[in-house]
Amino acid sequence: MSDGETVVSYPCDDFVASPGLRAWRGVGVEAPAEAVWPWVAQVRLAPYSYDWIDNLGRRSPRELVGLPEPRVGERFTASGGRRLGRIVSVEPGKQLTGTIMGAFMSYVLVPQDHDRTRLLLKVVLQTSRWTAVGLSVGDLIMTRRQLLNLKLLAERHWH
Repeated sequence: MSDGETVVSYPCDDFVASPGLRAWRGVGVEAPAEAVWPWVAQVRLAPYSYDWIDNLGRRSPRELVGLPEPRVGERFTASGGRRLGRIVSVEPGKQLTGTIMGAFMSYVLVPQDHDRTRLLLKVVLQTSRWTAVGLSVGDLIMTRRQLLNLKLLAERHWH
């Protein structure tokens, strides 16, 4: 993450006044934002991380299923067939923000030159300092895998 990516405001910032945890992740995707967005929107179906851990061994879909655009109030994601969280803010093609287990997270797509996109994720949570340290370690591992999976799928389907 660049300094510029961590100092700007994300939609999740509107939901937690004094977060004990702030975590940013980002990947460069060799595909335009319109090719990345459907994969971000499809996190409503599955976590796209380590499926054997956070999806009870069920494989996250590897094909787009043609979901309608996400809407505020809808479920945010699913894990092991269970619906989790809710969408709190969305700008189709630009950002998806949801809440799950007290955390608020914003996926933000930033178009770049030459059909490239930065896929950014910020997570905020109001928690104690020690809980934040533990959560950030787990977040680093699981979220990194999720973003890399979304990157791979968007690039594969774009090219």
